Amino acid sequence: MATAQRPVQAAVYESLTGSAALMALVSGVYDEVPEPAPYPYVSFGSITEHPDDAHDAQGLDVIVTLHVWSKAPGFAQAYAIFAALDAALDRVPLDVAGFRDVSIAQDNNQAVKDPEPGVRHINAQYRVRLTRTI
Repeated sequence: MATAQRPVQAAVYESLTGSAALMALVSGVYDEVPEPAPYPYVSFGSITEHPDDAHDAQGLDVIVTLHVWSKAPGFAQAYAIFAALDAALDRVPLDVAGFRDVSIAQDNNQAVKDPEPGVRHINAQYRVRLTRTI
């Protein structure tokens, strides 16, 4: 089975950084967050992958976790960033190298107060379904 993790991450990153609305709200979108990164920002979390084959094709079900980080009081800024992130990804065409029949949709999200005082955090998961190009 060929993994889709790296090409999916690259496609999601391109979609997020290509969103003028999102990029106007954050300092960046990071795979590896630089220290110290200026708030607010978006970072990649875990990416999990499960086979979802058809009789004649290799299919994959990939879950991409993204994190929104903010230090603004309350959750208003984090919610605005999440809304822009969601608009850039949920049910938006995604071009994943080496794969076809690609769909992406929000699976779930959660807003939490981080243990670090004053930090607001939204984690969101997106489900990407795709088929390997033969």
